[in-house]
Amino acid sequence: MLTSSFIFLPGVGRSTERRWWDDGLLDWNMFLNQPSVSGLSASRKDWYDDELRTARRLADDRHFQSFGTRLPRREHWRLYDVCRARTVYLDIETTGAPPEHGDVTVVGLHRNGTTVSLVKEEGLTTERLQTELDACDLLVTFFGSVFDVPYLHALFPSLRFPSLHFDLCFGARRLALRGGLKHIERELGIDRHTSISALDGVDAVRLWFAWRRGDATARETLLTYNRADTENLVTLADLLYEDMAVRFGPSSLSPRLQPPAYSR
Repeated sequence: MLTSSFIFLPGVGRSTERRWWDDGLLDWNMFLNQPSVSGLSASRKDWYDDELRTARRLADDRHFQSFGTRLPRREHWRLYDVCRARTVYLDIETTGAPPEHGDVTVVGLHRNGTTVSLVKEEGLTTERLQTELDACDLLVTFFGSVFDVPYLHALFPSLRFPSLHFDLCFGARRLALRGGLKHIERELGIDRHTSISALDGVDAVRLWFAWRRGDATARETLLTYNRADTENLVTLADLLYEDMAVRFGPSSLSPRLQPPAYSR
């Protein structure tokens, strides 16, 4: 999807991009190989050619974070497929209060098939978080641009996040999927273990304080719950990316997929 994207070119919006796709200009190479493009002056075509060659070099060298300032933030999902090997899926638990009065209790980070659970007073530090984030080009969360990232910034002010962020909550809304993470998981048939399937964020707060009072079982349940929140982002991101590529990309990008109907 990245190499089919033209909206980072100056003056090009989604309608122009769609028109070019409909005219058969499905990716950067097709555009570059076309001597002229309807509606573009020769000088502007040359300008866009230079921009696309630069973008191609960045992509070939896997400098994907450079696109963070080029693509509109809501379009960062377009890099998901090419960034999979350097994507971190993140979910946090808190004490239930705003950051000025509360605290982060658990941060779950999933990368390349491995999940790390960083726990308050057990390795949850700025340095440890930064090490995980620095290994990635793309951050995937659910509502994280509104909750997780600002909350972490408030508690760990020097923390630096990848410039690319695929927030699945807003990706889902573009596909007419509403509600929280657990609701959307059920809607798409993403399962959780029965031992935690009925738990939510309020339970996560309760489990934290039960653990602090000495309930070792509560600790394991909380970590299991956070791991599920974090690891299920992988399945959800895969599904949303495929459907968004069909809905918002060139019509011939993924012919095996049909546009989803989420009215059920």
